[in-house]
Amino acid sequence: MKRAFLENWALFLGMMMLMIANGLLVTLLTIRGSGLGFSEFTISIMQAAYPLGALAGTAIAPKMVEKVGHIRAFSALASLVSISAIVHLLTSDPASWSAMRFLAGFCYPGMYVITESWLQAKSENHNRAQILSLYFMIWMAGPAIGTALVAAPDPTGNMLFGVVSILISLAIVPLLLSGNKAPDYEVPDRMPVMKLYRVSPTAVAGNLISATAVAGWFIALPLFALAQGMSAAQASGALVVAMIVGAVVQYPVGWISDKTDRRLVLLGLGVIGGVACLWMLVTPGPRAMVIGFALLAGASLPMYAVCSAHANDQLKPSQIVPASGTMAFVLNVGQFVGILIIPNTVSIADGNGFLMVLAALCFMVSAVSLMRRVQEAAPEETGSLQAMAVLGAPQTGVLQAESWIAEEESGNHSDIAGGSSSN
Repeated sequence: MKRAFLENWALFLGMMMLMIANGLLVTLLTIRGSGLGFSEFTISIMQAAYPLGALAGTAIAPKMVEKVGHIRAFSALASLVSISAIVHLLTSDPASWSAMRFLAGFCYPGMYVITESWLQAKSENHNRAQILSLYFMIWMAGPAIGTALVAAPDPTGNMLFGVVSILISLAIVPLLLSGNKAPDYEVPDRMPVMKLYRVSPTAVAGNLISATAVAGWFIALPLFALAQGMSAAQASGALVVAMIVGAVVQYPVGWISDKTDRRLVLLGLGVIGGVACLWMLVTPGPRAMVIGFALLAGASLPMYAVCSAHANDQLKPSQIVPASGTMAFVLNVGQFVGILIIPNTVSIADGNGFLMVLAALCFMVSAVSLMRRVQEAAPEETGSLQAMAVLGAPQTGVLQAESWIAEEESGNHSDIAGGSSSN
């Protein structure tokens, strides 16, 4: 684990700077847009351009890696994001800002896909979730730091936009100068959503459902807190606590999932998140809300890392890049749905509808995981299966995953990476 971290330090450092810049830019745009007289509807349309760009970015990024490689693709996308930050500073009309949000939305998920596929290719099954969890700790901590930077003194009103551009530009430097070689690249197989779903239903369904829940509570938590009588400072504080808890639990959850069936981990996380929502229903109050959403964040935020590792346990190296793109695409679809639907439930039944929907989504993740676990029992531990030991213990569906891919593709693919878990 230590060696894996040292080999990828440049990637982790670069992503930290990128995520700080992203969190800072999102907050700056809302504040500056309001100061320029943009209506709330205009600001929402501008910000909505980001997920639209993200859907395009997740589809195109794997093709960029295939054409120019990991480092060049990452550098190109980071440069475009840096440009978008400067354009926000130079212009003050909604059309150009929306275009730049679309560009940022295109680039950031593309960089996530490249980063995740790099880490997947560099890791092994026994430590994959731990490495991804370190990455997602950065993914969560970075925006929190960026949001905090908004309070920094900015006499001209322009300095923080420059900070965003500088951070993005600096993010490329460690990657280019570290001497860390990109993983060997194989021409990727096509990996549409349904193909990945047939290989790993749990990973795809769990990703979609959890992304819907996470995006929903992340956007609606401040609204819910204000509706419950909390001040703006208390509402933002509850969100910060939730983000911190979500970042801290990434590694221990990943470590646990590397030691057992990842579906059992998803089942447990879903139960914890659902129970936390029900507990807030019966125990109203600011303190219960902070604790409850901290538990919900700790349960729901690691789900994507576990789902991603679960899917990749069953894929060969050439499938990792397109599968990462597919998982990121599904993530963005879930986030889009969550942002559209869940905030509207805050006004239902004094906020109870909001908590009930979140509880239902968490329990759905548990139900999917339990169903697949029941349908595909874990094989007995034997010498040969233990030698494959992709998670430290044999899991279900080794032969199922291999036989399915053998049927889907021409040739003999018996060398598919162990696929310790099924579906």
